[in-house]
Amino acid sequence: MLAIKNNLMASNAARHLGKAYDDLATSVERLASGLRINSAKDDAAGLAVRELMRADIAVLQQGARNASDGISMLQTMEGAMAVIDDALVRMMELAEQAATGSYSSAQRIIMNDEFAEMAAEIERIADATKFNDMALLNTATGSVSIHVGTTTTIDVDKVDMTQSGLSIETGDGQWAIMSASTGYAATATALTVTAGTFIVNVTFGSEEVVDASFSAGTYTVEDVVDQINLASQNPAAPKDADGNELAYAAASAIETDGGLYKLRLVAQSTAATTLTIAVGGTTLSTAVSGIFGTDEDTSANSLIDAALFQKSSTAGVWSSDSAGGVGAGLNILTEAAAVTALATVTTAINTKDAERATFGYKMNRLESTIAIIDIQAENLMIAESRISDVDVSTEMAVLTRTQVLAQAGVAMLAQANAMPQMALTLLR
Repeated sequence: MLAIKNNLMASNAARHLGKAYDDLATSVERLASGLRINSAKDDAAGLAVRELMRADIAVLQQGARNASDGISMLQTMEGAMAVIDDALVRMMELAEQAATGSYSSAQRIIMNDEFAEMAAEIERIADATKFNDMALLNTATGSVSIHVGTTTTIDVDKVDMTQSGLSIETGDGQWAIMSASTGYAATATALTVTAGTFIVNVTFGSEEVVDASFSAGTYTVEDVVDQINLASQNPAAPKDADGNELAYAAASAIETDGGLYKLRLVAQSTAATTLTIAVGGTTLSTAVSGIFGTDEDTSANSLIDAALFQKSSTAGVWSSDSAGGVGAGLNILTEAAAVTALATVTTAINTKDAERATFGYKMNRLESTIAIIDIQAENLMIAESRISDVDVSTEMAVLTRTQVLAQAGVAMLAQANAMPQMALTLLR
């Protein structure tokens, strides 16, 4: 029907043109973005599945990075343990050197000083080695969990590479006492002998170590140290039954925080278990006062007041007890101590190797974990691509078809808009 009020052909052509234009816009959007699903209206169910997959992929990829960070952490700790290994090997070397009988006490002291320094360095490494401010080498308590993109974690146990953890706490292994007084200034009088001869007799176990004599006069702490060492460095017997040199410096001046000095006496023998100090003098007839107390007894071997000296405990704490105390710890000051140190350091190396190996196992495990995570993430990305990505060849065919339809729709709409002009010819 020819009509001028309602152009039905134009409306129909416009409707088809609009649909073709919408389809054309959708194809252009998909080809421009590379995604088949750009909004929920494209595929609501597919969008939900895709977003879950994207979340899983992101978690797995972060899990792989977590595992890589875990490897870096373990490499840091394992590298520090390699340095600890070098220190332990040097300690073994020094212990073996000191285990032979061809060295003097003075030489053994030098060896022992380095031995103790190596142990102290091990302690420092264990405390100072950290990754993101986390220390794994200074305690055997606790662990670090590495989340690798799954519901389970890989736990790395902390290890104790300190001296106590390796059972290599060093010490002189000797008995020692220190004067209990506040201390004396460097030039202050620490001992006064008014007349005669004053004798200090120090006995460790059954072996007399010191028999120092003080003639009439005044003595500073350093003077007292010199007199005692004069006796201890010139013993009546040069060696003990084991062939160890007996000459050594038994006394030393210890400076306190206030700049004052105390007297310290140390046993030569690491096997000593008792300590007694006595004073006297065959010609002592007047009062003696100072660091050894006040004494007017002219008989030999009158015991010193127990309150005048403190002992060293195994923890390095000084307490009132004139019986003396053992400074426990590993040392190579004697042949016997060096042999013991060899066995102890060997055990420490075995302990360290076992713990270091666990870090190696964990690194290998984390590398395997990264490999499987990468495969899982790749497969998920493939699955997500099938759901979400546009098939370019198919979409290009759709684009071409909708372009033709759109062009045809525009042409037909133009023709339909011209139809009312035909009705006008009848009205003329």
